Amino acid sequence: MSTTRNGFDVVGELGALRRYARVLTRDEADAEDLVHDALVRAYEKRGSFRSGGNLKGWLLAIVHNTFVSARRARLARQTREERSAELEPLHAEPAQDGAVRLDEVRRAFLQLPDEQREALHLVAIEGLSYQEAAAALDVPVGTLMSRIGRARAALRALDEAGPAAARIAGSPPKLRIVGGSDDGTD
Repeated sequence: MSTTRNGFDVVGELGALRRYARVLTRDEADAEDLVHDALVRAYEKRGSFRSGGNLKGWLLAIVHNTFVSARRARLARQTREERSAELEPLHAEPAQDGAVRLDEVRRAFLQLPDEQREALHLVAIEGLSYQEAAAALDVPVGTLMSRIGRARAALRALDEAGPAAARIAGSPPKLRIVGGSDDGTD
């Protein structure tokens, strides 16, 4: 966009554009970015420049409008961020405590005997009824319920022993029974 047959000499106006950008931004690097962005816009809008018009004035107006647009966008972003910060809780529980606890439960689950782990998985994780899980494992419903009861008791023992995360926090969290009750009533 340097020189064209219509006297479109942008290079000759760079000094004025940079000076004005420094006045607006008060920062050398930001001024260079502003001039760059303004020149991109000028190039995109070059068809709107009237031949024989005041190139310097047109380019300075683009610098000004680019600066104002960027400032408005920055203020709008700050407002959104401030409003978002007001909506977020001021205190969040540390994520690592939950991750430690989940890992403890996962390890305890994996240490269960195979038949207990399989039965508990089908009912608690996959959501099968006792009848469906018993059919899948090809065992009587009573046997399935017994295995689930023993598995839950083993996991509850972990909870009562006080996992590391609970010892740190001061009170052990309670495991929730999923997929039925311990007494076999479903």
